[in-house]
This record gives sequence, C-alpha cells and structure tokens, in this order.
Amino acid sequence: MSDLSTLKLFATAPHPCSYLDGEEATTVFIDPAADVDSALYTELSQLGFRRSGSHLYRPHCAQCQACLSCRIPVRLFRPNRNQRRCLKRNSDLNVSWIDNIDTDEHYQLYEQYINTRHRDGDMYPPTREQYKAFLSSEWGSTQYIEYRLGDKLAGLAVCDRLLDGLSAVYTFFDPELEKRSLGAFVILQQIAKAQELSLPYVYLGYWIKECPKMNYKTQYRPLELLVNKRWVRLN
Repeated sequence: MSDLSTLKLFATAPHPCSYLDGEEATTVFIDPAADVDSALYTELSQLGFRRSGSHLYRPHCAQCQACLSCRIPVRLFRPNRNQRRCLKRNSDLNVSWIDNIDTDEHYQLYEQYINTRHRDGDMYPPTREQYKAFLSSEWGSTQYIEYRLGDKLAGLAVCDRLLDGLSAVYTFFDPELEKRSLGAFVILQQIAKAQELSLPYVYLGYWIKECPKMNYKTQYRPLELLVNKRWVRLN
C-alpha cells in the first residue's frame, strides 16, 4: 500500500487558468499507479487534493495561491433562512443512495445538464465515455445520491466517503428545475448524511475569493479553509 512518503507527483505544464482571467495554472497529480486506499485518500484530502475520475490533483501555481480547499465542520453547521427554505421547497423529492449510475437515464440527464449549463466548460461536449471516466467509482469509496420528483429523475450527486467526511465530487440536475436550487439542496443533504454517520466534515473542493462562481460555498458557515497548510475557520 502506498503512503505519503513514497508517493510520486507529476506536474502539468503551465496553462491558462479556468477560473481567473489572465492567470496561468499548474496542477500536480498523484502518480496514477499509486495504490490508494481510503486512509491515504483521506490524508490527501486533508492536504488539499481532490479527485477527478481516477486522478487526485491539487493546484500548484507559481505566482498564485488563490485556490483554497474548503470544508464544512458539520457539527457546527446551522442552516440559515434561505437554506431552510430550500429544504422545505424540496421536501417532496425522494432521495435514495444507489450503487450504479451507468444507465441511459442517468447519462441523458448529465448530457442535458452539460449541454444547457456548461457549454463553455472542459466537459463540453459530453460523451458516455467521458461520463463514466469522470464519475467512476474509485477505491470503493464513491457513493451516488439520486433525487426523484415522482418517477422523474431530477438530480444526481456523486460523493466520496472519506474516513473523516464526505467529499462532494459533482452534482448535475434537470436544468428545468433551476428554481428549486437543487445544488444547494444536495449540499445540505450531504451535510445531514455526514452528521448521521458521525463524520466531521463535508469537503467542497476549492474556493477562490475572486471567482463569482464559487461564492455559494461561503453560504455554508462555519467554513474551514486550508491556508498555508493549516485549516482556518471562516465564521
């Protein structure tokens, strides 16, 4: 089994940043051949690494430190008024934890979501192969949360179970249901699940202060940010 002391890292060449105009980004990846289990995955998450498909990565930019890992200490979390309204608005959804999303129904919703909301992103145009590679189950830790409105698939969340929390990997939903704020509802559901499982955190990936698309993450308070290798609480 690999451990932190034996891991090899590989860095990309500098490339245009996806989040900040005019900035260059460099990403480091854990050796794809490394034998990663839940314990090592948890340690790497605590150090700011994220999963995308079979890859674990972290920003490593020479001139910029704007990307900060963030997580919610769920024991201290209390929903605000808007979040309580969101929970009430979606109380008619059926929520299930399922084992497999390699179906036409799930892929078609993903395809609709990418084509409608992320035509300018790295995942456009979507393909079945890309879908499977991106949202695949890795190291036995990946779980899928399905949201249905009656018989209709309304949304799907992918999260990884760590030893100290849940890591929110990706969420997609029916664009026609945008007024339900399903993205927020999914995070609230994962917070509730972490509380139920007595796990201390929900990891939300990276937060960049200057990136408006990431402002929503600061709505979940208190929030902890990884700054200079230390988790600092943002109350």
